[in-house]
Amino acid sequence: MSEPRYYDVRCVRGEATLIDIDNGVVESAGTSFFDRAVVRVLGPMGWGVLTLDHFDPESKGELSGALASAMRLAAITGDRVELGEAPHAALPVPALREDPRTVDLEEKTRLLAEIEAAARLPEVVNTRARYSESIDQVRFLDSSGNEALYEMVRSGFSIMAVAARNGTMQMGRESDHTITGFDLRHRQALGEKAAETAVALLDAGLAKGGTFRTVLDPKLAGVFTHEAVGHASEGDHIREGNSVLAGRIGERIGCEGLLIVDDPTLPGYGFEPVDAEGVAVQRTEIIRDGILQAYIHNRETLAAVGDGVAGHARAEHGDAPLVRMSNTFIENGDATRDEILAECGDGILLKGSRGGQVDPGRGVFQFNAEYGYLIENGECTRMVRDVSLSGEILKTLHNILLIGNDREMHAGHCGKGGQIVPVSDGAPHILLSSATVGGRGR
Repeated sequence: MSEPRYYDVRCVRGEATLIDIDNGVVESAGTSFFDRAVVRVLGPMGWGVLTLDHFDPESKGELSGALASAMRLAAITGDRVELGEAPHAALPVPALREDPRTVDLEEKTRLLAEIEAAARLPEVVNTRARYSESIDQVRFLDSSGNEALYEMVRSGFSIMAVAARNGTMQMGRESDHTITGFDLRHRQALGEKAAETAVALLDAGLAKGGTFRTVLDPKLAGVFTHEAVGHASEGDHIREGNSVLAGRIGERIGCEGLLIVDDPTLPGYGFEPVDAEGVAVQRTEIIRDGILQAYIHNRETLAAVGDGVAGHARAEHGDAPLVRMSNTFIENGDATRDEILAECGDGILLKGSRGGQVDPGRGVFQFNAEYGYLIENGECTRMVRDVSLSGEILKTLHNILLIGNDREMHAGHCGKGGQIVPVSDGAPHILLSSATVGGRGR
């Protein structure tokens, strides 16, 4: 059997804690432990990938056996894979404000219950709070002599409240996640905010559908950035011809002044000190001044596509790395929120996101906002619910009239290829000259 052209090993061991409280009842509270490794070998053509539990890369016998097994898998692959050259170096992990391992499970459960109890306002009929925490000890090594060793701690919670009146039900949700330590203390205000939103939506009017001047708040604009632009810029989608951005490097695809970035170095929820291939991470400007500058890549798609940088490979425990986003956002412009509302004149402000769908190949999207406000003479007036935003990615980027100076980042999780990884996305308020808004009002 021939020798591998390249191999790498990524071991992740650690613990995960989950607490779930439903209507005041602790449904689950516990910690689980894991120790998984992925061994990848690049054979004469493509990859052989092996997943192992409790693997010790220091054991020469275990390593040689794993490489031999992965090489046998590589021998049956078809298309030849090449790897782009990339620097290997790891950033320091931000220091913890409070290590969650110093807080026992009983205390975490009590603090989460306080947040959940704060959401039980009049007319709220259902509440649910969840706390999650992961502590990952990661070791990477490859056949080129590159190594990385680090520990990542992520923790966060969400609170959901459902209000009901006369057969109508509405939901409010808040969440917060961090890489810098425990964050359950003194957070009851977010429980109250979730409940207040749910109750307020009971009195909200139904949005009327149509084409309007539209303001997106930082959360919805951030979701648009991640879903509609970020995924379309991923190197595997470009290679497969499944992106409206393919072949457009150097082309104006948005308004002047538009800067969209993916930055794994930013200490947000998507921070990575080094990517899942051991490659150094760096800020990548996808769009600058409205012109498409770069795609985001792993080493394989960099070699196949070019026009960008590697350092964007990410993976769940025990899975092979994929091209993934990290912290993706629209950079600040210079308009204030009041200036954006005044310029809008008459239109609608859309806030938050309740999910949606995007087709990066066709270049279209549809997102459901949490709620909105009518804008009349530059002022927010009536609250509306059941409202959505849809359109074409490129047309929407060109329709941006003003970019705010109040960028916010929001943490979440991104699913792709059966894997879920932590990310954050963000934006300031932005004004669209026209957008298709869906509603159920008349």
